[in-house]
Amino acid sequence: MARGKKRSKKPGPLRKWFFRLVKTGLFVSLLGFIALIVAVTVIRSSLPGYEDLKSSPNGQMIRVLDTNGRELFSMGPSYGQWLDYEDIPQVMIDAMVAVEDRRYESHLGVDPIGIARSLKVRFERGRWAQGGSTITQQLARNIFLNNSRTFGRKGREILIALAMERKFSKEQILELYLNKVYYGGGAYGIDAASRRFFAHSATDLDLAEAAIIAGLVKAPSRYSPTADAQAAIDRATVVLRVMQDAGAISAAQAAETKPKSVKLAPEPRQNSVRYFTDWALPQLDLLIDETVEPIEVWTTLDLDMQRTATTAIQTGAPAGAQGALVAIDRDGAVRAMVGGTDYVTSNYNRATQAVRQPGSAWKVFVYMAALEAGYTPNDIVTDQPIQIGNWTPRNSGGRYAGDISVRSAFAYSKNTVAAAIGNDIGTSTIANMARRFGVTTPIDTNPSMVLGTSDVRLLDMTRAFASISANGIAITPYAITKVSTMKGDVLYQSKFDGSRVLVDPWVSAGITDLMQTAVNAGTGRAAQIGRPVAGKTGTTSSNKDGWFLGFSSGLTTGVWMGRDDAKPVRGLQGGRAPAAAFAAFMKVAVAKRKVEKFDTELILPDWQLEPDEEELYGAPEDGIYVDENGMPIETGQGLEYDLEGGQAADGPPQLDQDWIDSVLGRNEEEAQPAPAPSDEAPSEDEPQAPVSILPKPEED
Repeated sequence: MARGKKRSKKPGPLRKWFFRLVKTGLFVSLLGFIALIVAVTVIRSSLPGYEDLKSSPNGQMIRVLDTNGRELFSMGPSYGQWLDYEDIPQVMIDAMVAVEDRRYESHLGVDPIGIARSLKVRFERGRWAQGGSTITQQLARNIFLNNSRTFGRKGREILIALAMERKFSKEQILELYLNKVYYGGGAYGIDAASRRFFAHSATDLDLAEAAIIAGLVKAPSRYSPTADAQAAIDRATVVLRVMQDAGAISAAQAAETKPKSVKLAPEPRQNSVRYFTDWALPQLDLLIDETVEPIEVWTTLDLDMQRTATTAIQTGAPAGAQGALVAIDRDGAVRAMVGGTDYVTSNYNRATQAVRQPGSAWKVFVYMAALEAGYTPNDIVTDQPIQIGNWTPRNSGGRYAGDISVRSAFAYSKNTVAAAIGNDIGTSTIANMARRFGVTTPIDTNPSMVLGTSDVRLLDMTRAFASISANGIAITPYAITKVSTMKGDVLYQSKFDGSRVLVDPWVSAGITDLMQTAVNAGTGRAAQIGRPVAGKTGTTSSNKDGWFLGFSSGLTTGVWMGRDDAKPVRGLQGGRAPAAAFAAFMKVAVAKRKVEKFDTELILPDWQLEPDEEELYGAPEDGIYVDENGMPIETGQGLEYDLEGGQAADGPPQLDQDWIDSVLGRNEEEAQPAPAPSDEAPSEDEPQAPVSILPKPEED
């Protein structure tokens, strides 16, 4: 039987799918390649010309002025001389190419090896931790994009880089890159960086200096020679090692080059104005949208007041201690801000950032809450030992004055009275009062909180006192009054909002009355400046913190002193160095202002003036009149015992404002506050030697 022809074997289904996938992949790749070419071509045609890129700005210049138009300083981009490619030192080119893009001469704008390495690290760590961008990509991002690390932005960056490589030569791209990239310290371009860090032109850069500048691109703020010289030296050493590995320099050159021997340009002298501007300028992001055009920023700072405040803190702070001062005008304008004794040594702003215990300065919230709850300055309270739960507060020396007025208790900073008031009205009520007046830090409601155990910021406390000075109107500290372009177009203008009332005027009048007494006859005598002052001292345990906060002629000033490590400072009390610094500053700051008396007239509300009529006036048929000791008083028909203690008067007494004025002696010269017992111990807030015979106040 003849054999038939052998039948050909058909390909299996797997092979069919494989060939289909290959064909599909090739087709998609071809389409993608065509789309890439089209996209690059379109972008290339839309790119600005080379001369346009050379002249385009890199950032916004900001000119900062004080309230009188005097320039505080300028910030923003600094541009040096534009260097053509032929004028750039070869060591600078070699250093930058070696450390940022070793395959620069061979790639087409994108380095596939670098991108693959970057993606690998991204997926391993879950975040972008290693760059894979070429010099061309960095230039594209610097000019046309932002620094957000997303796949979309990366894709646009790649397309622009490919287009730039098609439009410009390698030398042109390097020239743009070296003249436009940010190197820290406000410097854009190698010439600005060279002048900023080495005080000479970039045409004179040597190998060590070039290595330092090349090392800045990765992290300008971290490796800046002026911010961290050692970090800059270490980074430059890495650059030299990379240059040797890339063959740009020999091993002998790398060994003999010493970045640490480079002489840096002297740092521009900084002063305490920077405490203010460091706090104020970040607020621009919330006020304006302009980020390109040069602008002028008019601030609230008064340069004369700032200098006076700086002197007061530098000369007044005890040895080894720091100090801070904030001065706020009646509308919230911050006229002076000192965050430490020396900005160059420490730029930590203790006025806005530090949180410390306020001690008895906190009692303004205790007594305001008490006044709002029905207490008056002339109410009698008892200064005596008290125990609240497991807490037993004490006064200085363990001595107690017995029955005294609320005014005297505040003036002499009686701890036991503050504790009793807090126990009476509730510490949550006091915490609410502090919150109302702008305290933003956490507040505990333990009984001891009445003595200022919750940490606060000096700016918050000064704001609270400014609101008291404004008769209970909320005051918000602000730093910027106007922002305008260099052409004069106004971008922002501040407006004062005095519509939010924190407490009734009679409450602010009452606490002002108490604080004026504290300065005139209590713990704050050292703060006297020859015109009305209302204020409060504060001293924490073991003299770790000293405070004085007060106001006069519409200006409110807060002073804090202490050590950053919170160790005790010998002799530091709020009534001494802080109060003296307050006086030294305020005497100058308000010298040209009108002398203003405080409105401390206590116009009480109806609910305090007119209690239940039946209880007070509608005497029962069998009722009798009694004296202050509860003993019966014999009276005739239609006669009553006179309130001044002795004479009968026709008709019942009328409990109205005229009667209160009469009792408080407002129709006569204001009486002195009742003195404390003569056997009281000296205060930790002991003022300068008094000229009166009033006793020394208690500690805070």
